[in-house]
Amino acid sequence: MGTKQYGRKVSILVGQSSGAATELSELRCVFKISRGDLQTPNSARVRVYNVSETTKQRIEKEFTRLVVQGGYEGNFGIIFDGTIKQVRRGRESQTDTYLDITAADGDSAYNFAVVNATLAAGSTASDHVAAACTAMNPYGVTQGYTLELPTNPLPRGKVMFGMARDFMRWTARTQQAVWSIQDGKVILVPETSYMPGDIPVITAETGMVGLPEQTQNGITIKMLLNPSVKIGSLIQIDNASVQRYEYSLNVGQQAQNERIQQQAKLQDDGFYYVMIAEHSGDTRGNEYYTEVICLAADVTVLPDHFKDKGAVPPDNVIKKFG
Repeated sequence: MGTKQYGRKVSILVGQSSGAATELSELRCVFKISRGDLQTPNSARVRVYNVSETTKQRIEKEFTRLVVQGGYEGNFGIIFDGTIKQVRRGRESQTDTYLDITAADGDSAYNFAVVNATLAAGSTASDHVAAACTAMNPYGVTQGYTLELPTNPLPRGKVMFGMARDFMRWTARTQQAVWSIQDGKVILVPETSYMPGDIPVITAETGMVGLPEQTQNGITIKMLLNPSVKIGSLIQIDNASVQRYEYSLNVGQQAQNERIQQQAKLQDDGFYYVMIAEHSGDTRGNEYYTEVICLAADVTVLPDHFKDKGAVPPDNVIKKFG
C-alpha cells in the first residue's frame, strides 16, 4: 500500500476520557511522539502557543487525555492516545507564551496494575495474559493483538499475585515474544513474526526523505509523517536505496561486525519490521516527519554467542503471521 503524501492534516485534542474535548491544532503546536515495541510506555510532548487563560485552566484542572492525529489527505490517523501526566506554563518572548503538555500511553497500568487471581488447573498462557490485561482494565488499558499462544494446560492451579507488567514480561520471555502498550491496548508480537495488516510502501513518491541507512541498531528511515506506520507491523522499501553500514577493519571488532550483520541485515524483498517510530511536527513550520528503526522481516533471535536465546532460522524465510 503506497499513498502519496499531500494536503497536511493534524488534530490535537485534549479532554476527559469520555465527554467534551478541545481542539488545539488551530494554534501553533509543536509535538514529538516516541513509540516502540519496548515495555516502556510511549510518550508525547506537545507545546501549544498562546493558549487562552480559560483553556489553560481547563487543561490543568479538568482534562486528562491527549489524542494526536496526523498525516495527509487519504492517510490520516491516530499517532498518539494517552493520559496527560504534566502541564507546564512558560514564555518564549514578550509576545509568545506556551503550554507544555507531557503525556504517556498506558503508564498508569504499567506502573500500578496488580494481578490478584487464582486460576484453576488447566489454565493456559492465554489465560495468564488475559488475567494480566484484566488487571490493567481499570487504568484504561485493554487487550489487543496477541500471537497464537500454546494451548497446553498447566496440571495444577496457578496463583497470580504481583505486578501485571511482570507477568506480561514473563509470558513474553517464555514465548519468545515482545509486548508493549500501543494506544491503550496491550499487544504481544512474536520475535519471529509481526502483526498482520496493510504494508505501507515507503518511496520518494510516498514521502521518503533522503535515503534509508543501515546502522548498528537496524535500518533507519525518515519520511513525511505517516500514521500508517505501526509498531510491530511491516513496511516495504527498495533495498537498492539503502546506504550500507561501514564495518570496522579492527580485528577486535569482528564479533561486533558479525552481530551487526545479523541484527541489521537487509531483507531480500525489502520488508522490514518497525521496532521504533518517532513522529515530530510543527503546525506552523516545516517539521512534519516520521523516523523509524526497523529490522529485516526475516531476522529473528540472534545466535547464542550474541544473545542468550534461540537459534536463527534459515535465511530468506519471511515471518509468518502470529
